[in-house]
Amino acid sequence: MITASVVLFHTPNEILQKVINSYAPNKERKLFLIDNSQKQLEFAREYAGENIQYIFNHKNLGYGSAHNIGIRRAMQDKSEYHIVLNPDIEFETSILQKLCSYADCHKDVVYMMPKVLYPNGELQYLCKLLPMPLDLAMRRFLSGSKTAKRRNDKYVLKQSGYDKIINPPCLSGCFMFLRTSALKKHHIMFDDRFFMYFEDFDFIRRLHRIGKTVYYPDAVIVHNHSKESYKNKKMLKIHMKSAVQYFNKYGWFYDSERKKMNAEILKEIEDLCGG
Repeated sequence: MITASVVLFHTPNEILQKVINSYAPNKERKLFLIDNSQKQLEFAREYAGENIQYIFNHKNLGYGSAHNIGIRRAMQDKSEYHIVLNPDIEFETSILQKLCSYADCHKDVVYMMPKVLYPNGELQYLCKLLPMPLDLAMRRFLSGSKTAKRRNDKYVLKQSGYDKIINPPCLSGCFMFLRTSALKKHHIMFDDRFFMYFEDFDFIRRLHRIGKTVYYPDAVIVHNHSKESYKNKKMLKIHMKSAVQYFNKYGWFYDSERKKMNAEILKEIEDLCGG
C-alpha cells in the first residue's frame, strides 16, 4: 500500500480537486486530507470515504506538524511508501509506479523527488546544497548581481543538468516520496519547531544521514509555486524566523556535516558530468 498526505489551509476546492485526481486514491492508495484551517472546509470533508480520510485539526499546527499526523497514520497502516504532497501540484498518476519500481530496486533510497516544472513548462531548480547563511541572503536580496547568480547556480546544482539521478542532501518538500519503514526504524519525523519553511531542509538532511535522498528526473510533476515569502511580509517574517531556527540548530558558519555532505554531492556531479 501507498499512502499520501495533503495539508490544507483555506485551500480552494479547484486546487484540491487537481491533486486528488492526480493521486487517484483507491484500495491500494490511501490519502489523508489534513486541515489546518480555522473552520472546517466542508467541500474537503465531502471527499472523505474508504480511501480518503479527512482530519480537522481545529487550529493551524504548521506544515510539518500536520504532515506528522499523516506519517503516523501511514505507519499504523503499514504502508510501504508515504508521499508528502503540496496541494498546488499536478501529475500523471503513472509516475507513482515509476517511483515505486525504482525504490523497490534500490533499498538504500529513503526519499525521492521527481523533476518539477512550472505550469508553463519551465524547470524548477529544487536540488540544493545544504545552505550557508550567505547563500540565502544573496538569493533573497542580491539576486540581480553576477556574483549572486554564480553562487546561486552552484547552490541549486545547475551543473548537474537536472537530467540525471543524483543524491543531493537538500531538496524541495513539495513532493516527498518516502520509505515508511526507514522513518519508523530511525524515528524520523518533521521537527515541530519549524512552523513553516525549512522543515523540509531539516527533514531531508536527517534522512540523508541514513540513506539516499534522490532526485529522479524520469518522473515529472507540475508545481504552481507562488513564492509567497517574496510577496507577503508576514510570510517573509515566518521564513526568516525558520532560517534562524535552522542555523541555530546546525551552525551558522561552522557546520562540518554541511561541508562533508556538500562536498560529496559536488564530487558526484563532477564524476557524472565527466569532470
